[in-house]
Amino acid sequence: MSSEDKSTREPLAKLLWRAHNWFRLAVTAGLEDGTGGVSPAHATLLSQLDPDGMPMSDLARLMGVSPPAAHQMVHHLATLGLLEVVPNPVSKRSKLVVLTPAGLARRRQALDLLDELEAELAHRIGKRRVTALRDALEQGWAETA
Repeated sequence: MSSEDKSTREPLAKLLWRAHNWFRLAVTAGLEDGTGGVSPAHATLLSQLDPDGMPMSDLARLMGVSPPAAHQMVHHLATLGLLEVVPNPVSKRSKLVVLTPAGLARRRQALDLLDELEAELAHRIGKRRVTALRDALEQGWAETA
């Protein structure tokens, strides 16, 4: 491939971001309950939060946002009754963000929507390609590039 061909291709990171956005916006639309309470960022938080809870700093790092931004999202989802912040039994200096029963139900709904979207993707690009993509993305990833 010539360097000219490479310069006209979209960077892989941009393509992955578009794919991520397709999933995220579809999940957000699927979670919409008429209140306008769950944004795409909130849907991402719900899908990424460990079901057993996690410290706010870990959640912020996982989502790639600042701790204040994570705190703001957690506070909003807490007002909707989806999350709560509780003492961390391991560290007195941090608190855990945990899903409420309503939050667990909403997370399950988000994960079910993601399964449906994966099936839709398989329909669009082929099951073999989705399997190969999944296999590639499940490989060990270092924390830093």
